[in-house]
Amino acid sequence: MTPEEIRILYEYDAWANHRLLDAAGVLTTEQFTRDLGSSFPSVRDTLTHIMGGQWIWLERWQGRTPTKLPAATDFPDLTSLRKRWSEVETDLLAFVNGLTAERLASVSEYKTLTAGTFKSPLWQMLQHLANHGTYHRGQVTTMLRQLGAKSVSTDLSFFYRERGAAASA
Repeated sequence: MTPEEIRILYEYDAWANHRLLDAAGVLTTEQFTRDLGSSFPSVRDTLTHIMGGQWIWLERWQGRTPTKLPAATDFPDLTSLRKRWSEVETDLLAFVNGLTAERLASVSEYKTLTAGTFKSPLWQMLQHLANHGTYHRGQVTTMLRQLGAKSVSTDLSFFYRERGAAASA
């Protein structure tokens, strides 16, 4: 992947996360934290996991080795989660926007929280993280429906259509 392709992928990722956070904005605090029996119990827990994934990978790419993800209980409501996520997103997009082809091709070693130490090219790790967000946003979409809230599409084709419409306007 080229630096430009990675930048677009992460513009999409931020766009999709914003749409989902906006959709979750109609939930009460009780609904936001209600255990729905999914891989991560609640909307809050799943959104925190997506944000935490972004944070932990960014930490790794900057040479640090975090030992745990942020706890969902650190975010009692959507406002507190949005605040932290905004900080993570700003740092992540700054990192992505500064990438070169050489850096994308570079291989780095990283330590996971549970599975050991691995090496991968940066472009593969970046693709993994974007895919990770997509997977879990799908789970949140289902949870929103279970809670009677309106879901939103975060499909990549909608992003491209919106982006194309904005470019031609």
